Amino acid sequence: MRLPIYQVDAFTDALFAGNPAAVVLLSEFPDDALLQSIAQENNLAETAFLVPQGQDFRLRWFTPTVEVPLCGHATLASAAVVLQYLRPQDSQVVFHTLSGALTVRRDEASYVMDFPARPVSRVADNPALERALGSKIVQLWRNDFTHLAVLESEEQVRQVEVDIPAMLASDCGGCIVTAPGSGQFDIVSRFFVPEHGIAEDPVTGSAHCALLPYWAPILGKNQLLAYQASARGGVLDCTLSGDRVFLKGQAVVYMEGHINVA
Repeated sequence: MRLPIYQVDAFTDALFAGNPAAVVLLSEFPDDALLQSIAQENNLAETAFLVPQGQDFRLRWFTPTVEVPLCGHATLASAAVVLQYLRPQDSQVVFHTLSGALTVRRDEASYVMDFPARPVSRVADNPALERALGSKIVQLWRNDFTHLAVLESEEQVRQVEVDIPAMLASDCGGCIVTAPGSGQFDIVSRFFVPEHGIAEDPVTGSAHCALLPYWAPILGKNQLLAYQASARGGVLDCTLSGDRVFLKGQAVVYMEGHINVA
């Protein structure tokens, strides 16, 4: 098989920033083992696989080690490919996924994704996780997908240096660290997911599905400008509406080509 592939920097308006994702176009899904091998070969945080379904698409996401139920930046990358290259006349696209139907629409130079909220619940302190982060945790929360550690300041979030083996040993295979922003951004965060083969994810749409339900009532507003403070960095304009989170961002296509799969 010779398959079209794109590499897209998501949640940025400039190359070499945001979060890179691969988007592979298929006529049907092959064996999962092949999808996983392609994702491992790409060695990006996520590879998205698209299959046409009527006027919509089926969408699956793979890290280098596992399939995941929701991924924001690879969905944004997929929408950019569809609406720039495959269906430039359309204003929106619907993806059918493990997290239900996800609609992405154009908004001038940006795209707005309609995602499910993933509220978090308070859990007991985890001293082993605190040691792995090397920073004091003010409060620890979690949902079915990951932990959320609230730190005291934006500076602490930026300075976190995770001991990955220690994090895995703490029974926490993934953790968002977050604090209020101290400047133009309402909140800042970073996301570490070693259990999925990702030491640090540069910019994570799905993490903000937990961050918005947490921060919106604390900050007293449902629209937040968020910054994910990884080395690449990314900006997300986020809105909480009931049980949905709307994530707005831009994307830049870095590469288009083909892969050859025997």
